[in-house]
Amino acid sequence: MRIVILGSAYPLRGGGIASFNERLAEHYQQLGHEVDIYSFSLQYPNFLFPGKSQFSDESAPNGLRIFSKVNSVNPFNWIKIGLELKKANYDLLIVRFWMPFFGPCLGTIQRIVRQNKHTKVVCIADNIIPHEHRIGDQILAKYFLNAVDGCVTMSRSVLDDLKEINSKIPATYTPHPLYDNYGPSISLEQARAALKIPVEDKVVLFFGFIRQYKGLDMLLEALGKVELQELNVKLLLAGEFYGDEDLYQSLIQKYGLQDRIYLHTSFIPNDEVGKYFCAADVVVLPYRTATQSGITQVAYHFDLPMIVTRVGGLPELVHDGLVGTVVEPNIAEIAKGIASFYDQNKGSVFRENMKEEKKKYSWDIFGEEIIRLAK
Repeated sequence: MRIVILGSAYPLRGGGIASFNERLAEHYQQLGHEVDIYSFSLQYPNFLFPGKSQFSDESAPNGLRIFSKVNSVNPFNWIKIGLELKKANYDLLIVRFWMPFFGPCLGTIQRIVRQNKHTKVVCIADNIIPHEHRIGDQILAKYFLNAVDGCVTMSRSVLDDLKEINSKIPATYTPHPLYDNYGPSISLEQARAALKIPVEDKVVLFFGFIRQYKGLDMLLEALGKVELQELNVKLLLAGEFYGDEDLYQSLIQKYGLQDRIYLHTSFIPNDEVGKYFCAADVVVLPYRTATQSGITQVAYHFDLPMIVTRVGGLPELVHDGLVGTVVEPNIAEIAKGIASFYDQNKGSVFRENMKEEKKKYSWDIFGEEIIRLAK
């Protein structure tokens, strides 16, 4: 097939979304399909972007054709790109949708492409309604969804949101595949030496962009609880602040956590991701809300146990007592879950179980589901 993926890719630093799109393109290429990626020349206006930079300093991925052409806020560009893709007559257009802001841009391009009566349009929906709600979200999401032929969601909660907005659209749920593009595992000793962390420390990891809905503040308050103070649990905090950094710094000061936190609060490039996951005992996702999270699929790749909150699709990916622990989204339960992980020495059992469990999350299964839906 001739396939085009419409969504973030190099040189944008789209975090997991860009990495996912590139990995999906590689997967289809390995199967013999012809694949292009149409990414953004302008993804977010600067005033809407919460981080420090939208662009990566890393090398371009090998073997991928990436065209940075889409301007998210220019309607004339949407028409131009739509006509270009319509004329190219791809068999399949895969569109990545994660927030309604992109609804007008992507929805307009899709409408034009579908006029060729040949290209099928399948959406991969990370979210339908975002974690941080805004006025007009449903209208913009509806405009986008009304111009797709089918939709793949990676959590059942997103599938439910989709059906509320458009119950007629062909849609399916299939779990987020593994992020296996961050290199092989290294030993805990190697990883901790690289990050200057003593081998004997008890270390939990918080990884990814730091946003309010991800609950880092609850994790910091949990670290201040007596049970975690007595265990001397330390936090490896790896990710860029996408919001008010002062809130978190004030909690660090309030609970005297300065000596119990390893701060790496800049963007983590792809070739350094592995050492953070290999240096930790467990990764904690203390989210207030969630659909799914790519962090769980990075953790599976590195066989790193997880403690997640019971929100959205996280319990679908982290089976309680098998590969990690599911707790209620509050400070006391997060603290209890971490303490139990260490007190009951669960790490080695969880790691063994992950080796089998992660076989479910293959790119073969995910990629085939998109093709099946398109057909």
